Amino acid sequence: MSSVALFFTAPPLPNKDTNGSSTARHCPQEQNLAQLIDKSKSSGDLRQIHAFLHRHNLHDHPILNFKLQRSYSSLGYLHHSLALFNKTQNPSIYLYTSIIHAHAVLNLHYHAFFLYVQMLNQNIAPNAFTFSSILKSCPLRSAILIHAQAVKLGFDSQLYVRTCLIDVYARGGDVGSARKLFDTMPEKSLVSLTAMITCYAKYGMVQEARLLFNGLEERDVVCWNVMIDGYSQHGFPNESLGLFRQMLKSKLRPCAVTVVAVLSACGQIGALESGRWVHSYILNNGIEINVLVGTALIDMYCKCGSLEDARLVFEGINNKDVVAWNSMIVGHAMQGFSQDALQLFYDMCRIGYQPTDITFIGVLSACVHGGMVEEGRRHFCSMKDKYGIEPKVEHYGCMINLLCRSCHLEEAYELAKNMQIEQDPVIWGTLLGGCRVHGDISLGEEIADFLLSRNLANSGTFILLSNMYAAAGNWERAARVRSLMKDSGVEREHGCSSIEVNDEVHEFLAGDVRHPKTKEIFMILEICACHKGRGYTPETDAVFT
Repeated sequence: MSSVALFFTAPPLPNKDTNGSSTARHCPQEQNLAQLIDKSKSSGDLRQIHAFLHRHNLHDHPILNFKLQRSYSSLGYLHHSLALFNKTQNPSIYLYTSIIHAHAVLNLHYHAFFLYVQMLNQNIAPNAFTFSSILKSCPLRSAILIHAQAVKLGFDSQLYVRTCLIDVYARGGDVGSARKLFDTMPEKSLVSLTAMITCYAKYGMVQEARLLFNGLEERDVVCWNVMIDGYSQHGFPNESLGLFRQMLKSKLRPCAVTVVAVLSACGQIGALESGRWVHSYILNNGIEINVLVGTALIDMYCKCGSLEDARLVFEGINNKDVVAWNSMIVGHAMQGFSQDALQLFYDMCRIGYQPTDITFIGVLSACVHGGMVEEGRRHFCSMKDKYGIEPKVEHYGCMINLLCRSCHLEEAYELAKNMQIEQDPVIWGTLLGGCRVHGDISLGEEIADFLLSRNLANSGTFILLSNMYAAAGNWERAARVRSLMKDSGVEREHGCSSIEVNDEVHEFLAGDVRHPKTKEIFMILEICACHKGRGYTPETDAVFT
């Protein structure tokens, strides 16, 4: 029996002394009760305390009631907390704030807002903690009303309320209002600075985020994580890796969130050695390889082409979820291991996991790389018919790519025209590319007209159409398309190459002169070209890789 259970066993009947009078047992003091509530770690303990309070007419005690309600909520027993609140006569502002906070942290905004309105209707004025609680999960439309009330009552200038307002405007996408609130803060804490950096990073304004980040005198792990993840999420993987190295030099210890962001950056640029180094860091520094970290490792290894490492990580994860399975399926499909990807899909379904839309991106991609048309048709139809998943643009793109590769252009064209989603230029570009490969000029022209008439054409449209005419020997029309592309102001997107040297990734564009060692690079290339012109062929048999 727990200590709480022993303490709250029903008191025995009063004892009789030698004179025949009874000596009553005293109830535990309120301070002891409050401490017991704070130390309780289970609903059973709390319910015993709750029953004891009822037996001794202490259930309306303001402090004990507040602590009991808060403990129920913090341990995840919101229904008990709410039941206790509803039975409380004339709940105080502290009880209201506690129950509003309990709903807000679980993103139960409408329930929190209902309680907030109920509180106002009872003429109970909110305090700073009430405002910060209701703003935690508040959508922007409601936040504007609450902000106005905070201004009216004079709480908007309080540091914690202002920080919560910045956060709620940032979550709602109103970066301008968030910045205005931030700029007018007389005192900026690390929390408010991190909230503004998070706002910028979330919406891709990484330069603005970095300026604030660089101005911080002290940085905690959360701040580093926001900046590293912001770079990773918005196409700056090299900057993400560089900032991670700076974090390590600052002697601050990364957490699981940090390494997940860094592994994503490694996968984006195929930096396998950097990814392996991060994996080694995880193992050597006691970071648990849970589903989140394990899935990030699988994704990184798959994108870098090391499927054996991905499978080792996958097999070592306990309690795998569908996201981990999806990473393996998509990773094998993208690397061209179609049969392995499909086998993983069948294994996942056999175990009892329900596929998601991401699962079918991997399955259909596997069919594309394996040229399995009938298999692809069957899986595409099963999405809606068997699993109730509406195909998205990625699924249509895979299916049209599969049909184009197998010369089913008319079927692909009909599928593209009858898509139940918004027309996408990438899908039509895939179809146009299929026409070029199979020499179907008539259908290619029809598709190009469709794209041009709806302003969906991009540089790829013009290039594919021009190449299609050139392949057919119609040089006049090919030149006309190139001229039209130039007159329209459409520029060709340049490809990018990268190489990893000493754990640092270097990127190059054609004719790029921005690299700090451009002169040395071009000098070596010129020497190599000179040797090659004289018939020199390097022997690479003994080179370690």
